[in-house]
Amino acid sequence: MTFSIATWNINSVRLRMPLVERFLIENAPDVLCLQETKCPDDQFPSAAFRKLGYEHLAISGQKGYHGVATVARRPLELVEKRDFCKMGDCRHLSVRVPVGGKQILLHNFYVPAGGDEPDPEINPKFRHKLDFVAEMNAIRAEHDANSASVLVGDLNIAPLEHDVWSHKQLLKVVSHTPIETESFEAMRKGGEWVDLMRLNVPYEQKIYTWWSYRAQDWAASDRGRRLDHVWSSQNLAPGLRGIEILREARGWERPSDHVPVIARFDL
Repeated sequence: MTFSIATWNINSVRLRMPLVERFLIENAPDVLCLQETKCPDDQFPSAAFRKLGYEHLAISGQKGYHGVATVARRPLELVEKRDFCKMGDCRHLSVRVPVGGKQILLHNFYVPAGGDEPDPEINPKFRHKLDFVAEMNAIRAEHDANSASVLVGDLNIAPLEHDVWSHKQLLKVVSHTPIETESFEAMRKGGEWVDLMRLNVPYEQKIYTWWSYRAQDWAASDRGRRLDHVWSSQNLAPGLRGIEILREARGWERPSDHVPVIARFDL
C-alpha cells in the first residue's frame, strides 16, 4: 500500500487557498499538514477541502496568528492539541491515521520563529523557542508491530551545515545558531526520530524549503534554509519511497515563503 504525507507552512490558508487547491489537485497526498493557518476554527475553509475529497479534518486555529490543520482523504482520529509552554498558542496537534494494518500517530508542529536576536536573556521570543524545543523532548517516536509515528511541520530550525545557504554567515542568525541546532538534534535523536529528508540525501547536498520574501529574486540568489521537516519512527524508514520538495511552488502567484514537502511510503 502506498501512502503519502505532505507538510506546508501556508502563511494564511484563506489567503492562499487557490494555491492549496492547485497543490492538492496536482499532487493528491493522502494527508496534508498545514502550519500558520492564521484563522479560527469556525473560519477554516473546510468546505473547499471537502470538495476536493479531503473530508477528514483536524483543526487548531486562532485569529491572525499561528494555527495548524491536518486534512486527509482517509479517516482521522484526533489525539491531542497540546499547549506548549502554556502560552495558549495553536502550534501542535496529533491525529491517528489507519494505514496498511498500522495505526500511524501523526504530529503536526509549528515551532516559534524566535525573533531576530539570538539571546534568550534579552529576547523573550527566543527564550520561548528554546523552551518549546525542550518541551518537545516529551514527543517520542512511539512504535510497535502495529503502530508507527510521524512528525512533520515548520520547525523553524535548519540544523545541519548544508541546510542553509551559508553555514558561516548564518551561525549568529536565528534558526541556525548553535544553541538551537544542538538542542534540536539532541531532541530528535533522544526521541529516536529518523530525519527522513536526509535519509537518502548526501550530507553535502543543500536542501532548502524556505526562501525569504526579502530577496528581490529568490530563485537567483537561492539563499534558502531547510526549516520544514519530516521525521518518522524507525519502523517506517525502510518503507520510505521518496521525498519531494516542491521548489516551484515558491514561484507561484502570491506564494508562501515555504514550499510543500511530500513524503511517500510503501507500507
